[in-house]
Amino acid sequence: MHPAPTILIAEPLDQECLDWLAQRAAIVVSKPDDPDFAATLTRADALIVRTYVRVTQSLLAAAPHLRVVGRAGVGLDNIDLPACAARGIRVVNTPSANTQAVVEFVLATILDHIRPRQPLSDAPTAARWESIRATQLADRQLSELTLGILGLGRIGSALARVAAALGTRVLYHDLLDIPPAARHASSPVTRDNLLAQSDILSIHVDGRPSNRHLIDAAVLAQLKPTCLLINTSRGVVLDTPALAAWLRANPTARAALDVHDPEPFAPDYPLLGLPNAHLTAHLASGTRTAKRNMSWVVREVWDALTQHP
Repeated sequence: MHPAPTILIAEPLDQECLDWLAQRAAIVVSKPDDPDFAATLTRADALIVRTYVRVTQSLLAAAPHLRVVGRAGVGLDNIDLPACAARGIRVVNTPSANTQAVVEFVLATILDHIRPRQPLSDAPTAARWESIRATQLADRQLSELTLGILGLGRIGSALARVAAALGTRVLYHDLLDIPPAARHASSPVTRDNLLAQSDILSIHVDGRPSNRHLIDAAVLAQLKPTCLLINTSRGVVLDTPALAAWLRANPTARAALDVHDPEPFAPDYPLLGLPNAHLTAHLASGTRTAKRNMSWVVREVWDALTQHP
Protein backbone atom coordinates (compact mmCIF):
# COMPACT_ATOMS: atom_id res chain seq x y z
CA MET A 1 0.00 0.00 0.00
CA HIS A 2 1.20 3.47 -0.87
CA PRO A 3 1.25 5.97 1.99
CA ALA A 4 -1.43 8.67 1.89
CA PRO A 5 -0.24 11.80 0.10
CA THR A 6 0.52 14.87 2.22
CA ILE A 7 -1.50 17.96 1.33
CA LEU A 8 -0.55 21.31 2.82
CA ILE A 9 -3.46 23.75 3.31
CA ALA A 10 -1.96 27.23 3.48
CA GLU A 11 -5.16 29.31 3.77
CA PRO A 12 -8.57 28.64 5.36
CA LEU A 13 -11.00 26.29 3.62
CA ASP A 14 -14.56 25.22 4.36
CA GLN A 15 -14.62 22.58 7.09
CA GLU A 16 -16.83 20.19 5.12
CA CYS A 17 -14.29 20.19 2.30
CA LEU A 18 -11.39 19.73 4.70
CA ASP A 19 -13.16 16.76 6.28
CA TRP A 20 -13.72 15.21 2.84
CA LEU A 21 -10.04 15.53 2.01
CA ALA A 22 -8.90 14.29 5.43
CA GLN A 23 -10.64 10.97 4.74
CA ARG A 24 -8.33 10.45 1.77
CA ALA A 25 -5.04 12.19 2.49
CA ALA A 26 -2.80 13.38 5.27
CA ILE A 27 -3.65 17.07 5.52
CA VAL A 28 -1.70 19.74 7.37
CA VAL A 29 -3.28 23.17 7.89
CA SER A 30 -0.44 25.64 8.27
CA LYS A 31 0.08 29.27 7.24
CA PRO A 32 3.46 30.40 5.83
CA ASP A 33 4.34 32.17 9.08
CA ASP A 34 3.61 29.07 11.20
CA PRO A 35 6.67 27.25 12.62
CA ASP A 36 5.86 23.95 10.90
CA PHE A 37 5.07 25.35 7.44
CA ALA A 38 8.57 25.04 5.97
CA ALA A 39 9.07 21.51 7.24
CA THR A 40 5.69 20.39 5.90
CA LEU A 41 6.40 21.99 2.53
CA THR A 42 9.51 19.82 2.08
CA ARG A 43 7.35 16.66 2.14
CA ALA A 44 4.08 17.94 0.66
CA ASP A 45 2.64 16.27 -2.44
CA ALA A 46 0.11 19.06 -2.93
CA LEU A 47 -0.38 22.64 -1.79
CA ILE A 48 -3.69 24.51 -1.60
CA VAL A 49 -3.81 28.32 -1.43
CA ARG A 50 -6.46 30.99 -1.78
CA THR A 51 -5.72 34.69 -2.23
CA TYR A 52 -2.70 35.84 -0.28
CA VAL A 53 -0.12 33.04 -0.43
CA ARG A 54 2.09 33.48 -3.49
CA VAL A 55 3.43 30.34 -5.12
CA THR A 56 6.80 31.57 -6.35
CA GLN A 57 9.93 29.90 -7.68
CA SER A 58 11.52 30.10 -4.24
CA LEU A 59 8.52 28.43 -2.60
CA LEU A 60 8.52 25.69 -5.23
CA ALA A 61 12.24 25.15 -4.72
CA ALA A 62 11.50 24.33 -1.07
CA ALA A 63 8.91 21.71 -2.10
CA PRO A 64 10.80 18.92 -3.90
CA HIS A 65 7.88 16.45 -3.81
CA LEU A 66 5.15 18.85 -4.91
CA ARG A 67 2.97 17.50 -7.73
CA VAL A 68 -0.18 19.66 -7.55
CA VAL A 69 -1.02 23.26 -6.59
CA GLY A 70 -4.69 24.09 -6.00
CA ARG A 71 -6.12 27.59 -5.89
CA ALA A 72 -9.43 27.88 -4.05
CA GLY A 73 -10.66 30.66 -6.28
CA VAL A 74 -10.79 31.98 -9.81
CA GLY A 75 -7.63 33.76 -10.96
CA LEU A 76 -4.16 32.24 -10.93
CA ASP A 77 -2.07 35.42 -10.80
CA ASN A 78 -0.67 34.51 -7.35
CA ILE A 79 0.83 31.34 -8.84
CA ASP A 80 3.96 31.27 -11.00
CA LEU A 81 2.51 29.14 -13.79
CA PRO A 82 5.70 28.87 -15.91
CA ALA A 83 7.66 27.72 -12.86
CA CYS A 84 5.01 25.09 -12.09
CA ALA A 85 5.00 23.93 -15.71
CA ALA A 86 8.79 23.64 -15.73
CA ARG A 87 8.55 21.28 -12.77
CA GLY A 88 5.61 19.32 -14.18
CA ILE A 89 3.39 20.53 -11.32
CA ARG A 90 -0.32 20.58 -12.16
CA VAL A 91 -2.29 23.70 -11.24
CA VAL A 92 -6.04 23.47 -10.63
CA ASN A 93 -8.64 26.00 -9.50
CA THR A 94 -12.40 26.68 -9.27
CA PRO A 95 -13.14 29.15 -12.09
CA SER A 96 -16.92 29.48 -11.62
CA ALA A 97 -17.16 29.11 -7.86
CA ASN A 98 -17.84 32.72 -6.89
CA THR A 99 -19.51 34.17 -9.99
CA GLN A 100 -22.97 34.47 -8.44
CA ALA A 101 -21.63 35.97 -5.22
CA VAL A 102 -19.59 38.65 -7.01
CA VAL A 103 -22.45 39.59 -9.32
CA GLU A 104 -24.78 39.99 -6.33
CA PHE A 105 -22.18 42.15 -4.60
CA VAL A 106 -21.73 44.41 -7.63
CA LEU A 107 -25.48 44.78 -8.07
CA ALA A 108 -25.90 45.59 -4.37
CA THR A 109 -23.13 48.18 -4.66
CA ILE A 110 -24.82 49.82 -7.64
CA LEU A 111 -28.17 49.97 -5.86
CA ASP A 112 -26.56 51.33 -2.69
CA HIS A 113 -25.20 54.24 -4.68
CA ILE A 114 -28.14 55.07 -6.94
CA ARG A 115 -31.02 54.37 -4.56
CA PRO A 116 -30.59 56.21 -1.23
CA ARG A 117 -32.65 54.57 1.51
CA GLN A 118 -31.76 55.48 5.05
CA PRO A 119 -33.79 53.41 7.54
CA LEU A 120 -35.89 55.08 10.21
CA SER A 121 -34.83 54.63 13.83
CA ASP A 122 -37.69 56.55 15.42
CA ALA A 123 -41.14 57.92 14.66
CA PRO A 124 -40.63 61.05 12.52
CA THR A 125 -42.79 64.13 12.57
CA ALA A 126 -44.88 64.83 9.50
CA ALA A 127 -42.43 67.53 8.41
CA ARG A 128 -39.41 65.24 8.82
CA TRP A 129 -41.23 62.47 6.99
CA GLU A 130 -41.71 64.71 3.98
CA SER A 131 -38.10 65.95 4.24
CA ILE A 132 -36.76 62.39 4.17
CA ARG A 133 -38.87 61.53 1.14
CA ALA A 134 -37.62 64.63 -0.65
CA THR A 135 -33.92 64.22 0.16
CA GLN A 136 -33.77 60.47 -0.51
CA LEU A 137 -35.01 60.89 -4.05
CA ALA A 138 -32.97 58.95 -6.62
CA ASP A 139 -31.82 60.99 -9.60
CA ARG A 140 -32.20 58.17 -12.12
CA GLN A 141 -33.25 54.54 -12.38
CA LEU A 142 -31.15 51.67 -13.68
CA SER A 143 -33.18 51.72 -16.87
CA GLU A 144 -31.84 55.22 -17.56
CA LEU A 145 -28.18 54.38 -16.99
CA THR A 146 -25.39 52.85 -19.03
CA LEU A 147 -23.32 50.15 -17.36
CA GLY A 148 -19.86 49.64 -18.82
CA ILE A 149 -18.12 46.33 -18.15
CA LEU A 150 -14.37 46.13 -18.65
CA GLY A 151 -13.71 42.43 -19.16
CA LEU A 152 -16.59 40.15 -20.21
CA GLY A 153 -15.40 36.89 -18.69
CA ARG A 154 -17.51 34.67 -16.44
CA ILE A 155 -18.36 37.40 -13.94
CA GLY A 156 -18.63 40.23 -16.46
CA SER A 157 -20.93 38.14 -18.66
CA ALA A 158 -23.16 37.17 -15.72
CA LEU A 159 -23.33 40.82 -14.60
CA ALA A 160 -24.34 41.85 -18.12
CA ARG A 161 -27.20 39.34 -18.06
CA VAL A 162 -28.53 40.60 -14.73
CA ALA A 163 -28.19 44.29 -15.60
CA ALA A 164 -29.83 43.86 -19.00
CA ALA A 165 -32.74 42.04 -17.35
CA LEU A 166 -33.27 45.15 -15.21
CA GLY A 167 -33.46 47.33 -18.29
CA THR A 168 -29.95 48.78 -18.10
CA ARG A 169 -28.05 49.60 -21.26
CA VAL A 170 -24.90 47.48 -21.09
CA LEU A 171 -21.68 48.06 -23.00
CA TYR A 172 -18.49 46.06 -22.71
CA HIS A 173 -14.89 46.00 -23.85
CA ASP A 174 -12.79 42.85 -23.92
CA LEU A 175 -9.57 41.81 -25.62
CA LEU A 176 -11.28 38.64 -26.88
CA ASP A 177 -14.01 38.26 -29.47
CA ILE A 178 -16.95 37.28 -27.24
CA PRO A 179 -19.57 35.02 -28.90
CA PRO A 180 -23.01 36.68 -29.12
CA ALA A 181 -24.56 34.06 -26.84
CA ALA A 182 -22.21 35.11 -24.01
CA ARG A 183 -22.89 38.84 -24.39
CA HIS A 184 -26.40 38.78 -22.85
CA ALA A 185 -27.74 41.83 -24.71
CA SER A 186 -24.57 43.83 -24.06
CA SER A 187 -22.83 45.62 -26.92
CA PRO A 188 -19.09 45.57 -27.70
CA VAL A 189 -17.41 48.98 -27.98
CA THR A 190 -13.88 50.32 -28.04
CA ARG A 191 -12.30 51.05 -24.71
CA ASP A 192 -12.48 54.80 -25.35
CA ASN A 193 -16.22 54.58 -26.05
CA LEU A 194 -16.74 52.43 -22.98
CA LEU A 195 -15.06 55.01 -20.77
CA ALA A 196 -16.86 57.96 -22.32
CA GLN A 197 -20.37 56.48 -22.19
CA SER A 198 -20.45 54.63 -18.86
CA ASP A 199 -22.49 56.02 -16.00
CA ILE A 200 -21.24 53.00 -14.06
CA LEU A 201 -17.96 51.25 -14.90
CA SER A 202 -17.40 47.81 -13.39
CA ILE A 203 -13.93 46.28 -13.74
CA HIS A 204 -13.56 42.52 -14.28
CA VAL A 205 -10.02 41.87 -15.52
CA ASP A 206 -7.33 39.56 -14.17
CA GLY A 207 -4.14 40.46 -12.35
CA ARG A 208 -1.63 39.75 -15.13
CA PRO A 209 1.39 42.10 -15.09
CA SER A 210 0.17 44.01 -18.15
CA ASN A 211 -2.99 44.97 -16.24
CA ARG A 212 -1.09 46.67 -13.42
CA HIS A 213 -2.33 50.28 -13.23
CA LEU A 214 -4.56 49.64 -16.23
CA ILE A 215 -6.82 52.35 -14.81
CA ASP A 216 -4.44 55.31 -14.59
CA ALA A 217 -4.80 59.09 -14.77
CA ALA A 218 -5.25 59.08 -18.54
CA VAL A 219 -8.05 56.50 -18.37
CA LEU A 220 -9.77 58.24 -15.47
CA ALA A 221 -9.74 61.53 -17.41
CA GLN A 222 -11.97 59.91 -20.04
CA LEU A 223 -14.71 59.00 -17.55
CA LYS A 224 -17.79 61.09 -16.91
CA PRO A 225 -17.27 63.33 -13.85
CA THR A 226 -20.35 61.64 -12.33
CA CYS A 227 -19.24 58.06 -13.03
CA LEU A 228 -19.49 55.33 -10.40
CA LEU A 229 -16.34 53.19 -10.68
CA ILE A 230 -16.54 49.69 -9.18
CA ASN A 231 -13.59 47.35 -8.79
CA THR A 232 -14.03 43.78 -7.56
CA SER A 233 -11.22 42.31 -9.68
CA ARG A 234 -7.68 43.04 -8.45
CA GLY A 235 -6.36 46.01 -6.51
CA VAL A 236 -3.30 46.31 -8.75
CA VAL A 237 -5.35 47.29 -11.81
CA LEU A 238 -5.95 50.74 -10.27
CA ASP A 239 -3.37 53.50 -9.96
CA THR A 240 -4.51 54.43 -6.46
CA PRO A 241 -2.89 57.91 -6.19
CA ALA A 242 -4.31 58.80 -9.61
CA LEU A 243 -7.76 57.60 -8.54
CA ALA A 244 -7.56 59.67 -5.34
CA ALA A 245 -6.66 62.76 -7.37
CA TRP A 246 -9.55 62.12 -9.79
CA LEU A 247 -12.04 61.71 -6.95
CA ARG A 248 -10.88 64.96 -5.34
CA ALA A 249 -11.18 66.78 -8.67
CA ASN A 250 -14.63 65.29 -9.36
CA PRO A 251 -16.67 65.36 -6.15
CA THR A 252 -19.76 63.98 -7.95
CA ALA A 253 -17.81 60.89 -9.05
CA ARG A 254 -17.68 57.85 -6.80
CA ALA A 255 -15.47 54.80 -6.46
CA ALA A 256 -16.55 51.58 -4.76
CA LEU A 257 -13.50 49.39 -4.25
CA ASP A 258 -13.56 45.92 -2.76
CA VAL A 259 -9.97 45.00 -3.71
CA HIS A 260 -6.87 46.97 -2.86
CA ASP A 261 -3.11 47.08 -3.27
CA PRO A 262 -1.91 46.07 -0.75
CA GLU A 263 -4.37 44.14 1.39
CA PRO A 264 -4.89 45.13 4.10
CA PHE A 265 -3.99 48.71 3.30
CA ALA A 266 -2.05 51.00 5.64
CA PRO A 267 -3.14 54.27 7.30
CA ASP A 268 -1.48 56.21 4.46
CA TYR A 269 -3.74 54.62 1.80
CA PRO A 270 -4.51 57.52 -0.58
CA LEU A 271 -8.26 56.82 -0.68
CA LEU A 272 -8.85 56.90 3.07
CA GLY A 273 -10.99 59.83 4.18
CA LEU A 274 -12.30 60.69 0.73
CA PRO A 275 -16.10 61.10 0.99
CA ASN A 276 -16.67 59.68 -2.51
CA ALA A 277 -14.52 56.57 -1.98
CA HIS A 278 -16.38 53.56 -0.58
CA LEU A 279 -13.92 50.91 0.60
CA THR A 280 -14.75 47.33 1.58
CA ALA A 281 -12.53 44.48 2.75
CA HIS A 282 -12.50 42.06 -0.22
CA LEU A 283 -16.05 40.89 0.47
CA ALA A 284 -17.44 40.25 -3.03
CA SER A 285 -17.08 36.47 -2.82
CA GLY A 286 -18.06 36.49 0.85
CA THR A 287 -20.99 34.10 0.91
CA ARG A 288 -20.89 30.71 2.60
CA THR A 289 -21.90 29.10 -0.66
CA ALA A 290 -19.10 30.73 -2.65
CA LYS A 291 -16.51 29.91 0.01
CA ARG A 292 -17.64 26.28 -0.02
CA ASN A 293 -17.64 26.17 -3.82
CA MET A 294 -14.09 27.49 -3.89
CA SER A 295 -12.99 25.09 -1.16
CA TRP A 296 -14.12 22.14 -3.27
CA VAL A 297 -10.87 22.63 -5.15
CA VAL A 298 -9.87 19.76 -2.85
CA ARG A 299 -11.63 17.42 -5.30
CA GLU A 300 -9.59 18.76 -8.19
CA VAL A 301 -6.41 18.38 -6.18
CA TRP A 302 -7.27 14.83 -5.17
CA ASP A 303 -8.16 13.87 -8.75
CA ALA A 304 -4.88 15.32 -10.00
CA LEU A 305 -2.91 13.37 -7.40
CA THR A 306 -4.64 10.08 -8.05
CA GLN A 307 -4.76 10.36 -11.83
CA HIS A 308 -1.05 11.22 -12.04
CA PRO A 309 0.63 9.45 -9.09
